[in-house]
Amino acid sequence: MEKLTGLKKIKTAVFISGTGSNLKNIIKFSKIKKSPISINLIISNTCLAKGLKYAEQFKIKKKIFNFKDYNKAEKKILILLKKEKIEFICLAGYMKILSAGFIKKFGKKIINIHPSLLPKYKGLNTHSRAIKNKDKLAGCTVHYVAAKLDSGKIILQKKVKISARDNPASLKKKVLKQEHKLYPAAIMKIFN
Repeated sequence: MEKLTGLKKIKTAVFISGTGSNLKNIIKFSKIKKSPISINLIISNTCLAKGLKYAEQFKIKKKIFNFKDYNKAEKKILILLKKEKIEFICLAGYMKILSAGFIKKFGKKIINIHPSLLPKYKGLNTHSRAIKNKDKLAGCTVHYVAAKLDSGKIILQKKVKISARDNPASLKKKVLKQEHKLYPAAIMKIFN
């Protein structure tokens, strides 16, 4: 993508499924002057996503999609993204896998944050797997979204030491703290 000229920020959609701590963090980041993005849309696959409250709080348009029919849901999302002139997608705890067709049709950058040092521990339960394997380090990765789960090109990673006292919950907390630093840094890296 080209360097930013003047104040035109890149219209961004954030996809969430959960509490939205990364969403809140990205919204706050988008408000600072040097941020290359503006958050114009929040999409969720569930009305139970606690992070949807940030749509009201920050007055951002939100839309919830029912994934009973996956193809239909993705088609509707693509129509909405086009209508809203979205040029960039951040996945932040989004628990649906985007199809190869969706990624291709969107045709612009989509990034995700994953709570492990990829390529290690793709998928779920990353913290318990790292502890179970007696790893010394855990961490998080921001990567481009590709058709294969958690396999896109890595943008940035941040390591976290696993202590003998860590359990999955304490490790999750430590990693999440780093996620909040890493996501904005990765966005800056992409657009600068």
